[in-house]
Amino acid sequence: MFNIITYKKWYFIFSLLLIVPGIIALSIFGLRLSIDFTGGTRLTYVAKEQVNEQTVNELKSIISSEGILVSTTQVSGNQIIIRTDPIDEKQNIRIEERIEENDFPLTLDQFETIGPTIGQETALNALKALVLASVLIILYIAWSFRKVPHPTSSWRFGVTAIITLLHDVLILLGTFALLGFVFGVEIDSLFVTALLTVMGFSVHDTIVVFDRIRENLIKGKGGTFPQVVNDSILQTVTRSLNTSITALLVLFGLLLFGGESMRWFIVALFIGIAVGTYSSIFNAAPLLVLWNEIDMKLKKRKT
Repeated sequence: MFNIITYKKWYFIFSLLLIVPGIIALSIFGLRLSIDFTGGTRLTYVAKEQVNEQTVNELKSIISSEGILVSTTQVSGNQIIIRTDPIDEKQNIRIEERIEENDFPLTLDQFETIGPTIGQETALNALKALVLASVLIILYIAWSFRKVPHPTSSWRFGVTAIITLLHDVLILLGTFALLGFVFGVEIDSLFVTALLTVMGFSVHDTIVVFDRIRENLIKGKGGTFPQVVNDSILQTVTRSLNTSITALLVLFGLLLFGGESMRWFIVALFIGIAVGTYSSIFNAAPLLVLWNEIDMKLKKRKT
């Protein structure tokens, strides 16, 4: 029988190799926030042919001539996405008239404006949602596992679940910091939805393993605590993998045939679920064992 717990330090090292580059990317590049958080206007233009640099520069010149600051420009094939300060309807009409006067082969596909106040509220509400979800998860797990027998405790299950959750969130945020720097991928309200979904999925997988550990501890099966944890992982690993793989297959299909507007939302879910499955098997339960080992060493030193 394969002993997963024996190699726990290698799983932790692998997780660090995933987390550290992400943290570095976050600290250097940060997340590329969309107008959902910063406020402003997003203009999306579509051309019949691939857009060249001259067309982009002329379009930016027209927008700037209206006294509007252009913050970012993104070109993808025959599509131009421009972010600016907030533009009202009258300004947009004048820009459209100037484009027609210059016979630009461009069509306005999307016009979206969000005020800076609304953007700040969205960012604050997203942060509140993440913090509240984390606190509720700890409280729920601590209550549900309150009858778990020695040598662990219900609070350890809750705190370990949050540490595992933080692992998944950091990897996802770090990945999108890199994607934002390399490909100009922006973080919008859909990303927050994906992040909360990943948190729920990750905790679900972790609780499946934790619940089996609790059952085996109550029944007195498996001998030592590391043995009980290892047996519990092996008993639930097939279920966890089957659940995750079916979800990933659906997301892969959506990634291939879904719309452009949903692409990065699906990518966030795909990465988050894959990482969450790994962490629930190779991080969460081994962390419980590591915590127990540290606790036992401290007690021996005191005695």
